[in-house]
Amino acid sequence: MASSSLPSISLPVNVFELNNILSLVLTLTITSILLANGAMAMAIPTTLDGPFKPVTIPLDESFRGNAIDLPDTDPRVQRTVEGFEPEQISVSLSSAHDSVWISWITGEFQIGNNLKPLDPKSVVSVVRYGTRRSQLNRKATGRSLVYSQLYPFLGLQNYTSGIIHHVRLTGLKPDTLYHYQCGDPSIPAMSGTYCFRTMPDSSSTSYPSRIAIVGDVGLTYNTTSTVSHMISNRPDLILLVGDVTYANLYLTNGTGSDCYACSFANSPIHETYQPRWDYWGRYMQPVLSKVPIMVVEGNHEYEEQAENRTFVAYTSRFAFPSKESGSLSKFYYSFNAGGIHFLMLAAYVSFDKSGDQYKWLEEDLANVEREVTPWLVATWHAPWYSTYKAHYREAECMRVAMEDLLYKYGVDVVFNGHVSES
Repeated sequence: MASSSLPSISLPVNVFELNNILSLVLTLTITSILLANGAMAMAIPTTLDGPFKPVTIPLDESFRGNAIDLPDTDPRVQRTVEGFEPEQISVSLSSAHDSVWISWITGEFQIGNNLKPLDPKSVVSVVRYGTRRSQLNRKATGRSLVYSQLYPFLGLQNYTSGIIHHVRLTGLKPDTLYHYQCGDPSIPAMSGTYCFRTMPDSSSTSYPSRIAIVGDVGLTYNTTSTVSHMISNRPDLILLVGDVTYANLYLTNGTGSDCYACSFANSPIHETYQPRWDYWGRYMQPVLSKVPIMVVEGNHEYEEQAENRTFVAYTSRFAFPSKESGSLSKFYYSFNAGGIHFLMLAAYVSFDKSGDQYKWLEEDLANVEREVTPWLVATWHAPWYSTYKAHYREAECMRVAMEDLLYKYGVDVVFNGHVSES
């Protein structure tokens, strides 16, 4: 299989590229419906007819550069709530249409030394929801946590988060608009009313109308253009294929650089500025409180800290349908969105054939019913095939371990990120 590759797309952060991706995915959706109805059945080849010779697209150099970060003085990233009122509200999917996760943060983060973390038990996690805005007569409760980013070196600032809440709503109807409020009604500290639409039921004839796929997002002025374009296309679902905030391009004192290794070569550990995560959550709330987002980890989420802990912010801030999809890890999972089965794979944890991820993937693929979910889509961060010199063959070991398995089960499309200079 080494001479050929699955159909794949690597995603730079760019408005024009995103437009093409959105259009492509919409086309795939329409095509799958036609195929399900028997039309054009012989016109569209699948991976089952392959492998095919890879097709590459030259990089447009005009897309590079000019990625200036939003400052912490920008009103879109500043805290606008009081006390323990919810902020950074987001929706993510469970493994099927009948369940979603609602996540939010209460309380303020702390950065500096001699920090005293907030008590997660001091605020309860409640979501009231229903199909009518005026009658939120259903209630769900969940879990809460606080995480810290700690450094074992003098002069570096430690960080502890606000209280992060994750609540799973169950028993939902397919393709249905739900309204909700989240927070702690006993304080009282409840959010305003938001809404989301569940995914269509899984079948060969039902699909989300439009899916936005983005990677290497960050929080720059380019990000604002990409997100505005994404919102204007009214997606039903967002896939983020790694590299979320780029908080690890900063020192703990908030000094940033496009090239960490170039500017901070003498740093005793690769520092991060964790408030960038909070800024990102605030900036993205207007869209993520309404449109579900599903995420895989990228290299910029690694974020090493004391005791060799890594990926702590990433695994704490997002809700993942790992348990629902039979996974033992927050790094890899699967879910259905209408007639599409998505595989969210991890490029930065073990992927060898004797490891848990490979065994989980093999079992998950074996259980896919292509009559119910004809489309099989896989995502991970670092592409297996790329001519970009900085990341050339960077994920070769993952490719060697997993590619044959994806071919065996006829994965249709792969989406990656990582190859970006913006």
